[in-house]
Amino acid sequence: MTERDRALGMDRKITRRDLLNGVAVGMGGAMAESVIPGLGWVGLNSSTAAQDEPGYYPPALTGLRGSHQGSFEAAHLLRDGRSPAKNVPPPDTKETYDLVIVGGGISGLAAAYFWRAKNPNARILILDNHDDFGGHAKRNELRANGRMLLANGGTWAIESPFPYSAVARALMDELGIDPARLAKKCYRNEVYKNLGNAVFFDKQTFGTDRMVTHAPGGWKGGAGAEEWTVFLPETPLSAEVQRDILRVQTEAVDYFPGLTSEQKKDKLSRISYKNYLLDVVKVHPGVIPFYQTRTHGLFGVGIDAVPALDCWVLLQPGFQGLQLEPGPHPRMGYTPKGFASPKEPYEFHFPDGNATIARMLVRNMIPAAAPGHDVEDIVNTKFDYSQLDKTDSAVRIRLNSIVVSAQHVSNPAEAKQADVVYVRDGKLAAVHGKNVIMACWNMMIPYLCPELPEKQKEALRYGVKVPLVYTSVAIRNWKSFEKLGVHSVACPGMYHHQMNLDLCVDIGGYESPKKPDEPILVRMERTPCLPGLPERDQHRAGRGDLLATAFETFERNIRDQFARVLGGAFDPARDISAITVNRWPHGYAYEYNFLFDPEWPKGESPCEIARKRFGRIAIANSDAGAAAYTDQAMDQAWRAVQELQSA
Repeated sequence: MTERDRALGMDRKITRRDLLNGVAVGMGGAMAESVIPGLGWVGLNSSTAAQDEPGYYPPALTGLRGSHQGSFEAAHLLRDGRSPAKNVPPPDTKETYDLVIVGGGISGLAAAYFWRAKNPNARILILDNHDDFGGHAKRNELRANGRMLLANGGTWAIESPFPYSAVARALMDELGIDPARLAKKCYRNEVYKNLGNAVFFDKQTFGTDRMVTHAPGGWKGGAGAEEWTVFLPETPLSAEVQRDILRVQTEAVDYFPGLTSEQKKDKLSRISYKNYLLDVVKVHPGVIPFYQTRTHGLFGVGIDAVPALDCWVLLQPGFQGLQLEPGPHPRMGYTPKGFASPKEPYEFHFPDGNATIARMLVRNMIPAAAPGHDVEDIVNTKFDYSQLDKTDSAVRIRLNSIVVSAQHVSNPAEAKQADVVYVRDGKLAAVHGKNVIMACWNMMIPYLCPELPEKQKEALRYGVKVPLVYTSVAIRNWKSFEKLGVHSVACPGMYHHQMNLDLCVDIGGYESPKKPDEPILVRMERTPCLPGLPERDQHRAGRGDLLATAFETFERNIRDQFARVLGGAFDPARDISAITVNRWPHGYAYEYNFLFDPEWPKGESPCEIARKRFGRIAIANSDAGAAAYTDQAMDQAWRAVQELQSA
């Protein structure tokens, strides 16, 4: 170990390993060489499924989470033409269900909920490849100084560019989730009232390491010339770059004189924000690194791959003088188009993100899994995972089960059921469904359902999910942040582009930290991409990056970033208590980007073709709506249920 690693604390014993009962969760049992050649999994020496073992509780696991080891290997073999079920007849469980759902995220859970609303006595099985339910809506529990701290492992909040549909809104109401009421009651915005925003300029990108506090307008804009003239001289940027940033932020210039607002919008929709700044605003190239990662959090790519029009909607600077009329435009992406349309506020962040919604759905359908009665008491509730797959339960959730096949038993037009084959604990098994909903990542469906029409399979493969990392770091206290006077730091050139103190939310007995000497979570975001390529190719490159990155690399970069950003007031070897890296190589659903995607006629976009019902198999997931939002996951579940129930 190097001296630098030792100083960072790479040798310190913190909560970082993804283990439960001494073995990797989701890998119980031996993966027989005859079932999946070349892949040996060693785990629990027991015939009992991992989720039924005493002490099984995945939210408490730290280290590398999200798409964790054991959740994707069989699927990758299937993708590579080495199906675990090839030439190996799976043992028949003799289990037949009214509905089998592939994917236990919010879309899959909502599909089960909607199905039961019309068929209360239906028997439903939900199969999920991960060790926990919720899909991207994962719950993380970290501990520091004996205190449990909650974090979202994926989906951050109840939010959407468009109003929730009547269906999604009704589901939220039935679960007792009222975002406006909860926000008013539970947010503790006053905790950070004396702390501001900062930008950290790193040596590799900007020539020197330098933290500059009091970033104007939350650093993304909204401030006047006076604030920028104070901020910019403190940065390591050259005088020319500073001058151009000041111009972008404060000057009102009409760069398209003589054009109407609609013509300007059309023009902006056909160039990236990067090219707009370089070719239209004529900024120095050194300006670009300052803005490059501003779109990472929403789209997983930088401003080189996001239309300038979308950036105007997202309140990025440089458009003040264009006098664009408010409102959407046909060539806006889904998220910007929604933001450009007026809607009532309907947002709330639970301490564990939208994992609370997933947990509410599960408790509603499997009451034995968790006590309680409302959306507030569930936040502190510990689930009993051994109750999720009981034979006497109308709804069953089977975790660590990677589906490798879903096919009709006869001609799809006439079939009365489909067989679903999955790998669990290294063994194949088959169940039967009178109906099947594929609520999993849509790009896997062509491999799982090879009998689909070629045009539909091609459409299912079109979307490339956005790779991303949500990292939570538990620290002993946040005195270093208080000393610097910041609660959020933008790091446009670093491994994680953003780091901030966790939002303060008190709900159902869960109390967020409020004093600087208390332990707290620091949230960090990383969206690996390869600037210069079309968006989908950037996502493919980012996915490869995440799958090839060991936890040790994440940890070293996290510790290094803390040390450099917070300086001597923070000792990463001493002050970091736990690290959870939620790695999602297949993260957000892909939204169409008209810099690279065609303008399809209504009904002919890939997601519309891809989600068509096929016999007794219907397709859900937010992928089916080409929009990475919880309400879309619910809407697509509703549609899939309606298609099957009316067939």
